[in-house]
Amino acid sequence: MHYFQYNQPFALEGGQSLPEITIAYHTFGQLNANKSNVVWICHALTANSDVLDWWNGLVGENKAFDPSRYFIICANILGSCYGTTGPLSINPETQKPYYSSFPQVTIRDMVKAHILLREHLGLEKIRILAGGSCGGFQVLEWAFAEPEVVENLFLLATSAAESTWGIGIHTTQRLMLEADGTWGEPSPTAGDKGLKAARALGMLTYRNYQILAQNQTDPDPEKLDNYRVSSYLNYQGDKLVARFNAYSYWTLTKALDSHHLGRGRGGRLEAVLEKTAQKTLIIGISSDILCPTQEQKFLAQHLPHADYVEIDSNYGHDGFIIEGEKISPHLNNWLASIQNETQVSKAIL
Repeated sequence: MHYFQYNQPFALEGGQSLPEITIAYHTFGQLNANKSNVVWICHALTANSDVLDWWNGLVGENKAFDPSRYFIICANILGSCYGTTGPLSINPETQKPYYSSFPQVTIRDMVKAHILLREHLGLEKIRILAGGSCGGFQVLEWAFAEPEVVENLFLLATSAAESTWGIGIHTTQRLMLEADGTWGEPSPTAGDKGLKAARALGMLTYRNYQILAQNQTDPDPEKLDNYRVSSYLNYQGDKLVARFNAYSYWTLTKALDSHHLGRGRGGRLEAVLEKTAQKTLIIGISSDILCPTQEQKFLAQHLPHADYVEIDSNYGHDGFIIEGEKISPHLNNWLASIQNETQVSKAIL
């Protein structure tokens, strides 16, 4: 992991600022001579910058995003607890962790931090900007922030604006955090029980009826307690508590709620999307109930240079991470088409 330290005030969209920020990031592969092989991957809610760890179905040797061909970079998002400045970071003005005093951040603030890192690394072009779910939110915002830098977009299980459904889920999760008696305490473990409950609710939206019925149904009709699905949700909640932080979860779900491409751009999503110039591949997951395919179809309908593919999966929203084998053929074909267009353009010139 690498770190970039920005030792100047970082103004936030909501009007507050951070005295300084640190950005944690990973890179894989080598930058070519003309710096034209950059693949920047934006991660989702509780992921981190080690994209080889959580997206190894698409990133790695002999995968669609192969480090032998591409210079791959992923930066941890602002507000997280995996190295980039967030609620657990030390506030240089108080010399204590921010905890609940960490200011609100938005998707645009995350992208603004990414841009600082891009400039620090001297990357003038991003060949492919990729992300699913919250990562897709970042990709879309970045496409508007730097249209002259970002050349192609790869989007999965994402949308032009957070839905009322998504905001409702996040609000419910934050109510769970607030219901924890330790919430608000100046401690890295404050809100852990609430975080466990919030993750359990999240898992129900990341998966769906079909996959839970398939994998978690109890075979014993005489059972009165200790159901398999209950154990599964407890396990998933404990796993997140062991690796994440409740204050970061609060901060990041608030950031998700803020996502709306029309804010400050006239409000009408259709008109905003139609201004996008990048060639785009959009993947929808048939069983996704958190960000259903109607959201990706809306993007495909209004982005001028978009191709839409829907894959059949029982894994719901998490299919964008799990279904590498189903996604890869479509991604590889699209990458080949981009390469062919580039070669034709160079031949004409």
